[in-house]
Amino acid sequence: MLDSTENQRSESDYLGTVQIPPAALYGVHTVRGVDNLTVSQRPIGSEREFVRAFALCKWAAALANRDSGVIDETQCNALVQACQEMAEGRHDADLIVDFLEGSGGTSSNMNVNEVLANRAQQLLGGEPGLYDRVHPNDHVNRSQSTNDVYPAAMKIAAHALLAPLIEEARALAASFGRKAEEFSGILHLGRTCLQDAQPMMLGQLFGGYASLTGRLADRLAGVRDDLRALPLGGTAIGTGFGAPKGYKARAYAHLAGITGVDFHPAGDAFDAMQNLDTFTRVSAELRTCATSLGKIGSDLILLSSGPNGGLAEIELPAVQAGSSIMPGKINPVVPMSMVQIGFAVVGNDVCVAQANQAGQLEINHFEPVVADRLYDSIRLLCNGIRLFREKCVDGIRANAALNESHLLQSTAIATALIPTLGYAKVSKIVREATARGLNLLDVLQAQGLLTHEQAVALTRESTLVDH
Repeated sequence: MLDSTENQRSESDYLGTVQIPPAALYGVHTVRGVDNLTVSQRPIGSEREFVRAFALCKWAAALANRDSGVIDETQCNALVQACQEMAEGRHDADLIVDFLEGSGGTSSNMNVNEVLANRAQQLLGGEPGLYDRVHPNDHVNRSQSTNDVYPAAMKIAAHALLAPLIEEARALAASFGRKAEEFSGILHLGRTCLQDAQPMMLGQLFGGYASLTGRLADRLAGVRDDLRALPLGGTAIGTGFGAPKGYKARAYAHLAGITGVDFHPAGDAFDAMQNLDTFTRVSAELRTCATSLGKIGSDLILLSSGPNGGLAEIELPAVQAGSSIMPGKINPVVPMSMVQIGFAVVGNDVCVAQANQAGQLEINHFEPVVADRLYDSIRLLCNGIRLFREKCVDGIRANAALNESHLLQSTAIATALIPTLGYAKVSKIVREATARGLNLLDVLQAQGLLTHEQAVALTRESTLVDH
């Protein structure tokens, strides 16, 4: 039970009476939810965009209910003001139900309903808990159920949260693009299976990173559009039972006016209530984004390894000491963080997929964990990508001399010489240089076949991309 104070109000339901602090805007259903279902210690009030989305749904519903004649103008005006305040974050402290509550979202919805009702009571000169002017169920929740409002709020919040993530991904793509231009003239040893392969330019490597990151942003933007189709208006199972005729159209018109976003009803209301596949697609794109950027992070760790015993072909910004015992050691901590984010987002994606599969019949009552893990993935990526760009990618420097030395000391340049000397001759020279422990360029020059300068020119020419 929540802590008591001397002067408390009592609220009752069919399970009995509970004591509620007099200043609290929540009610008995909230207290039951807190007592029974607090597991993560993170209240819904800590999920700002989710609370905002919930408030927007209730705001649109209040206006639609007024237009439908099921609540009066006075009740609507008080509810709209209460919803505006909630959307602005003024009542987060009263939204105390655990985000991972196991009631399929009912406790969360009732927490919101009670706070809005009690705030509307105050605005109309009434007392919280009496509900004689505005009732949590009869007025705030009119024409709705948890089953349509909760997933609608989930989608609206995810739609909002994805916007800054997409911007961060595009900014990272631009950063990689600038590095691609900066490194465009630096010869680089391309590697496959961690073995010497073919010549390329270091800028081409970073150009690939830019292309990938831009594509990840595009895919996230595409799946974000899918979130505009909502189950709002389906009430409990998709029939719309409990809402007056015309309510759904009015609710969506008001929601679009409030948000400026073209949120619209799903093509099939029963499908929208039964299935969470849109969230699994969003989660899958987040997983793809996280693991792809984690791969880039791993590449940067390898390329910067050393500085004496590794590749050291690029230098990452030194943002902090790398050891508590080894003086001067610097670790690639930011790319390592990006790799780690990939691990976490994969785990979140597995959870979302399992929750999607576990839905039963007309609804999926595991929506809270889907929202929790989805928002976590978005936050991890948004913050991680920003730090990756600001504290790592923007400050990467190339060791041009070492890049060129690694390439020219390698037999990887042999491929570039085949058009001029022929495969058989180049193969023979490579075997000879390898057997004698000599540099391929030195053997070529000693045999009068190609000077160093000519061989390097042919190597550079081989890196040109045929468009």
